[in-house]
Amino acid sequence: MSQVVLITGASSGIGKSTAHYLVTKGYKVYGTSRSPKQPIENGVHFVALDVTNRTTIKNAVSYILEKEDKIDVLINNAGKGITGPLEEIPEEELKSIFETNYFGPLALIKEVLPSMRANRSGLILNVTSIAGFMGLPYRSAYSATKGALGLTTEALRMELKEFNIKLCNVAPGDFATNIASGRYHAPLSTDSAYAENYGKSLALMDEHVDQGMNPQLMGEVIYKIMNTPDPDVNYKVGAFMQKFSVFLKGILPGKIYERLLLNHYKL
Repeated sequence: MSQVVLITGASSGIGKSTAHYLVTKGYKVYGTSRSPKQPIENGVHFVALDVTNRTTIKNAVSYILEKEDKIDVLINNAGKGITGPLEEIPEEELKSIFETNYFGPLALIKEVLPSMRANRSGLILNVTSIAGFMGLPYRSAYSATKGALGLTTEALRMELKEFNIKLCNVAPGDFATNIASGRYHAPLSTDSAYAENYGKSLALMDEHVDQGMNPQLMGEVIYKIMNTPDPDVNYKVGAFMQKFSVFLKGILPGKIYERLLLNHYKL
């Protein structure tokens, strides 16, 4: 029997590319979006799911288990971006980004765990971000959500070891996707105290996404992880300097690393 994969946020970007790639490798792939346009697209079976709505999570997982009797792999990919000076981001937007990027994936994990435990087998891949390894200016909330998910994965991985359920983080850098168009960003107001620096940083972020790597690379990496008997805790996927920046943070004094970031963002 083909392995059954559930991947959230499969209607665009990294999720879409990964879902299509896994279909070509012979997996039975269920992709989610809030409002699927058609039941099957390029071999991906779509189910309605909103990661901020617990009822849709329960219904989607129950539907797949009823059809397939198992979920071998969960890929928590759905998420959104957020930018802005922390002082100017409304509290409701801060809560919303954590609901989407952190609490939603946790709810999905909780929903699939009983069946994975019963089968004493399973793999959960959480798509985090290289931004989750460091605090980035004007992306504080985004870094926080991805960092929180990454640390939770590290802890939960040890809790689930006895059940032969494997977890790992896959942290992408900049990829050419539509994340910039779908994110929340605090208005770039000319009368803001942060107007100049936020404007420069926002332009640089958009430039990085526009020049980002092909999202199919994430699908290829995820496929390799799925076929690794004992996967590692963290995988970083992106340009060399983006991955190297995580290494540098681990070896450089805090102020020197901070200066590198300030120089990079021209702050």
